[in-house]
Amino acid sequence: MMSSTLIPNDRRRLLALFGGAAALTLAPLRGWSLDADQARGLISTALGEVYQVINSGQAPAQMYRDFEAIFVRYADVDVIARSALGPAARQADPAALARYTQAFQGYIGRKYGKRFREFIGSKIEVTGARPLKSFFAVTSVAYLNGRAPMEVEWHVSNKSGRDKFFNIIIEGVNMLASERAEIAAMLTARRGDLAALTADLQAAG
Repeated sequence: MMSSTLIPNDRRRLLALFGGAAALTLAPLRGWSLDADQARGLISTALGEVYQVINSGQAPAQMYRDFEAIFVRYADVDVIARSALGPAARQADPAALARYTQAFQGYIGRKYGKRFREFIGSKIEVTGARPLKSFFAVTSVAYLNGRAPMEVEWHVSNKSGRDKFFNIIIEGVNMLASERAEIAAMLTARRGDLAALTADLQAAG
């Protein structure tokens, strides 16, 4: 999904493993009801499920469905989809926006699921968590076969009412910026037609 001109290949592959995310300015959390251990636990659990799918030996179509389900469970899909869409999200009809969000979710599962086999035998270790602005930053290190370790930071919030991640930073590369550029380019190519973008996302992959 990311252009190789924007992100080095190893980072692009790692970004593709985890899907799109949203860098929003979040309102302060009420009473820090989410703590560092919970944020760290969320990412550890999500990664465990990701690697179960990667190493399951299932048919590709089933892997894509499983990855989409993991994305829905642990990522703030509504926030991510809206942020990827950018200003157009504020102008969209609610029903049209809901259809786009559903299509975006499936697109993420199929598009990124195709990368799964590249990560067999690799691992990501969660190393810590700290409060950052109005959310928690969970730090981790990715150990990929034959490549230097890479630092990965996950941004976790409970603004939606549940603990969810909404952005990923890989060695300073903001995933949202890449996702947002990609969706913006697709929408521009369709002359701002959200329905056409939604239909193409549904058919992609």
